[in-house]
Amino acid sequence: MATINPAGVPRPLEQQLRRTLPRGRLRVARPGGCRDIALYLFDPSVMEGPLSHEEAQAVVATPAYWSFCWASGQVLAQWLLDHPQWVAGRRVLDFGAGSGVVAIAAALAGACSVMACDLDPAARLATEANAALNGVRLEVIEDWRDGGEVDLLLAADVLYDPENRPLLGQFRARAREVLLADSRLSTLGDDHYRSLTRIEARTWPDLQEFEAFNQVRLYHAGGGDSGGIKKGGLR
Repeated sequence: MATINPAGVPRPLEQQLRRTLPRGRLRVARPGGCRDIALYLFDPSVMEGPLSHEEAQAVVATPAYWSFCWASGQVLAQWLLDHPQWVAGRRVLDFGAGSGVVAIAAALAGACSVMACDLDPAARLATEANAALNGVRLEVIEDWRDGGEVDLLLAADVLYDPENRPLLGQFRARAREVLLADSRLSTLGDDHYRSLTRIEARTWPDLQEFEAFNQVRLYHAGGGDSGGIKKGGLR
């Protein structure tokens, strides 16, 4: 069992953060866009004054993306909690899990199995810790091509780099359906993806990003009749 610091945070996880920010600290927080999920996230109260040159270089070299709950992840997680028919009884894969918020939401909403994938070992550690914090079981993996058949692939805020655009087609090849949340692109440029809704949310802790990045668009691809999902559940 991982040792816990006085704030109730697993020490190995906080040690991962301090590889990037020696002054960094984690705390248990409930992001504003999905209050039902608790996560170990960056505690902004410790950062008094500007980053030193060394800290700034470390942040750029090894960003701890998993220590923030991004707007798109919050929106997709809350969508699943509000519309459990998307995942109930289904095999789900969360691509680019980060903090694990979307995978955790899928498990809470009744998925029969959830694989959470991330290339970053620290993110996988965070996903495991956050899953335990919320009392759910996930299969945490490095390669999203591992595992068996997938009914639904989930992805949030993974198109920040134009070189990631080919993922849109690869997602559809990997799973029967795809549910995607993104706040970086005004249009996906792929007609296979149908826009479902747009919801406002802010990264937690708030990074004071451009207002456009607080507008999260939700898209769905594949499945034809949505695998029996009731259209009345959409808004």
